[in-house]
Amino acid sequence: RRARELHMVRGRIAEYRRRVCAALEAAFAEEHPPGDVAGSFAVGVFITALPTLGAGFLVFVVLVALVERISKLALFASVVVLNPVVKWGVYAASFSLGSVLLGPVPGATPAEISLSAGPGILARLLVGNLILAVVLTVVGYVVVLRLVTSFRARNVSVSELLPDVGSK
Repeated sequence: RRARELHMVRGRIAEYRRRVCAALEAAFAEEHPPGDVAGSFAVGVFITALPTLGAGFLVFVVLVALVERISKLALFASVVVLNPVVKWGVYAASFSLGSVLLGPVPGATPAEISLSAGPGILARLLVGNLILAVVLTVVGYVVVLRLVTSFRARNVSVSELLPDVGSK
């Protein structure tokens, strides 16, 4: 049973990797300069990493309408990378980082969080999330710039440039 579950997890990771590679490859093949593709992806990562409660999509639409240099495919590829499942991990890391920086939430334990602790929890989540979003944006820009440059120079698939995560 354990082996079957592990096989299922590996299959899901492989499918996720395939979707990410396909989205990035489409963006890399566009006519935009590598810096524009990387910048578009990085902006998308920043917006997607923030807890926008769906308003991020509206920001994407406005950016696409107003900014000529933006790569639509790279911008929307960030959503594939930071999908709703991954965002829960980002939020957990954000809250942890915020708690390290601002201290524990008074009146809240991991087992029991009271409603009165809400503003403290929100503050830690937002501080940590903003810092994490900036870090992910910078890392996303650098990684995508290198990937798109390699992709175009070598004419190889994105899956060949990314590590094979989830396999034995």
